[in-house]
Amino acid sequence: MFDIKRGLEVLRQNVKIAPEAPGVYRMLNEKDEVLYVGKAKNIKKRIVAYTRIEQLTTRLQRMVAEVVRMEFIIVENENRALVVENELIKKLHPKYNILLKDDKSYPHLMLNLQEEYPALRKFRGHRGGNCRYFGPYASATAVNEVMDTIQKVFMLRSCRDNMFYNRERPCLLYQIKRCSAPCVGKISKEDYDKLVKDVIAFLEGKSASIQEELSVRMQQASEAENFEEAIILREKIRALTGIQTHANLEYSGLKSVDIIGVAYKDEWYCIEIFFIRGGQNCGNAPYFIKRTEEASSAEVLEAFLSSFYTNHIAPKEIYVSENLENKEFLEEALGAKISNFSKGNKYKLLENAKKNALAAIERHQAEHQSIHKNLEEMQKYFDLPQIPTRIEIYDNSHNQGSYAVGAMVVATPEGFDKKSYRTFNIKDKSITNDDFAMMKEVLQRRFERMSEENRPDVILLDGGLGQLHAVHESLADYDLSGISIIAISKGVDRNAGKEFYHQKGKESFALPYRSPIAFYLQTLRDEAHRFAIGTHRKKRAKSMTKSSLDEIEGIGAKRKKDLLHHFGSVDAIKDASVEDISKVTGINKKTAENIYNYFHK
Repeated sequence: MFDIKRGLEVLRQNVKIAPEAPGVYRMLNEKDEVLYVGKAKNIKKRIVAYTRIEQLTTRLQRMVAEVVRMEFIIVENENRALVVENELIKKLHPKYNILLKDDKSYPHLMLNLQEEYPALRKFRGHRGGNCRYFGPYASATAVNEVMDTIQKVFMLRSCRDNMFYNRERPCLLYQIKRCSAPCVGKISKEDYDKLVKDVIAFLEGKSASIQEELSVRMQQASEAENFEEAIILREKIRALTGIQTHANLEYSGLKSVDIIGVAYKDEWYCIEIFFIRGGQNCGNAPYFIKRTEEASSAEVLEAFLSSFYTNHIAPKEIYVSENLENKEFLEEALGAKISNFSKGNKYKLLENAKKNALAAIERHQAEHQSIHKNLEEMQKYFDLPQIPTRIEIYDNSHNQGSYAVGAMVVATPEGFDKKSYRTFNIKDKSITNDDFAMMKEVLQRRFERMSEENRPDVILLDGGLGQLHAVHESLADYDLSGISIIAISKGVDRNAGKEFYHQKGKESFALPYRSPIAFYLQTLRDEAHRFAIGTHRKKRAKSMTKSSLDEIEGIGAKRKKDLLHHFGSVDAIKDASVEDISKVTGINKKTAENIYNYFHK
């Protein structure tokens, strides 16, 4: 039985011993379960706020009634408190915290300024080194559009280092005016550095000044009767004009801002975030949260900010649609100014974000209902013991036995669970031309690592009766209770929609042509096929670009780059003596001997 008087007394006792410092606090119940994890600039003051019970929401009053003890962690600053809080919430899943799942990673653009001739590249992951990053962009499409414009206008190189240092003549991109060909000296270092500075200015929203400069140069080229150069400059101006035309005017005065609106409908919250960089809309993305213990929109939004910006770099400004209780703490922790508006153009931007969030909830609900109906149909047609909550779909991919991989994708009532996708490099090289044997290996390795938490209800195979029998044979020693194995094979004329479905001990059948359930299962099968093909291509591409230098002990990325830059090609390194190799910066005599011995075994 919960006792609010007892909980208040526990809090008052902890006020006496709580530190007056930034940190993280935990509230625990009589079973020693963590009820809540919070952060504060001053832990003592934060706990005092909980003792004013009449000012708390019903949800927090229930939490106080359960508290029997507290724990504290002192940290050096607000930013560290934010990180520790987020780590503990993910680990402990406290009852009264708003639990968010942020498994998205957004693409950026990166310029590595340590390179002699920097290339503009798409980038995901942790930042580091002497690099400039631009973004985030909400989708790969948005990144590709910007990169396409930059290639047209600024002609920075886009090739990988191993190709760059081994070229003897310009590639096709130079011929079509998409690259300045620094690889073969078609542009000076000084002029290339100027292009890099212009790209940085463009990505920071200074395209108008660049356009003016191009206009002046076009006029000068025209007056000098250098009409070919004038036409090239005109096309660059058009490309920049196209970017400005498609840019929304309401974002033109914003440099580095995230605009975040929250909406609520039918037990769902949605947070919609718009990324504005350099006056351009870099896209938007929704986040969905099931309502937790009567949490308010402001609480949900605050929890989102704490979680999201632990994994993503905060911009200079963040516009939010709700007034936040811990606004000052978050500003110090994130190093960003957080603003809310009640009128004006910026208020309209927030209202637009809220409208998008509400529309996203409605789409999300429609998709969820459609998936649930398909899962009910699946249970009926395949005589499943229950509506499936985890479906694993498998496929293989190889090129005449080379670069063989198996792939597993996972579907749930919420859609595809991409965090649970897995790939399997086929270990037994003698079976890479045998699809049945490959599938046996993949399923056996999967079942060896299976736990109750990730046990599937359905296994869907891309294949016919042969695959089905092979899998049942390979899993004969495993507990398959509650798991239905279904194989899907091409139907008449290999047409989509006319597939046959196979289960052990049952007659094969086709689903109604163009029915929603048939389309749903095709979508599952196609996603596995897409993932398997994509993984296979990445493995093949990595193998094709791998240099023999990678296999030499003591040769990392920098030494490899220095060697190729000095000699021009791997063949030239093979022909070099130990003395010649030793002349390369960063290569001592022992390493030079290792390189020489590798090529002259």
